[in-house]
Amino acid sequence: MSESWHQVSKETEFPADGKLSAKAGEWQALIVREGDEYFAYNDCCTHQAAALSGGRVRRGTIMCPLHGARFEVKSGRCVGGAYPALKSFSVRISDGMIEVGVPATPPGQGEKPTLTS
Repeated sequence: MSESWHQVSKETEFPADGKLSAKAGEWQALIVREGDEYFAYNDCCTHQAAALSGGRVRRGTIMCPLHGARFEVKSGRCVGGAYPALKSFSVRISDGMIEVGVPATPPGQGEKPTLTS
């Protein structure tokens, strides 16, 4: 599968709360900083398509604002429920810019957040 790269933020301007939701091509990406590392996922809970960016990042997990499902920041694996893991995207830093690599194909049904907080 090919991916396309998109600049989402200057590294120096990344939000202090450690998360950013940004458009990357046709995808809505949730970028999370854990220490000095960045992780990116589709900003869509695998339970009922809520935008995860409306939830909290705490103790190494991303919490869905709708039903409280928790996903591990470093892997996207569900640790607070029995839902599928989050769709992950590649992240790189280039000349001080955070870039996210998303699939060249648009998101399918169930891969777009339909419920936002």
